[in-house]
Amino acid sequence: MSKLSRLTRKGDSDVLGGPTGPVLSVRSVLALILFVVGIAWVVFYYVAVRPPQGFPEFSGNAATGPDFMQKLEGWNYLIGFGAAMLGLVVSAHPSTPLGRGRGVVVGMLACFLVGLIWICTYYVTQTGDTPMNVPIINDLQQKNLFVGIALMAVGFTFATRWE
Repeated sequence: MSKLSRLTRKGDSDVLGGPTGPVLSVRSVLALILFVVGIAWVVFYYVAVRPPQGFPEFSGNAATGPDFMQKLEGWNYLIGFGAAMLGLVVSAHPSTPLGRGRGVVVGMLACFLVGLIWICTYYVTQTGDTPMNVPIINDLQQKNLFVGIALMAVGFTFATRWE
């Protein structure tokens, strides 16, 4: 009997070391949709809705795009990042690929590292004498700390699933 067939028998672990399970469950599709919609919301707001401050090539500083998003202003970042983080939290459930086996470690370390990189990028680019123009980070100012810490908190959600 080959080593691969011994690893994939019923009740055993698959090649990646976690218990076998479906790759696509309702929860994993929901997590993916929440994550993608959250990121798309932030990008759409930044590119198409918010006033183009600091971009002289655009005429005027009037906001464009859907009226309801214009009225939300900075809350659009909370909606977008909140949906993306909620998608990551939903993906930490054992019925999803990131919620079992080595996926938990990958999700946990990725969230920790991205949160740390987000905070370091904010401090390096925005807190000096001449702040750099970094998309999204320049709009959030001190709220970048909330984004980085929230990503690390999502990493702890994955850590609770680690065995």
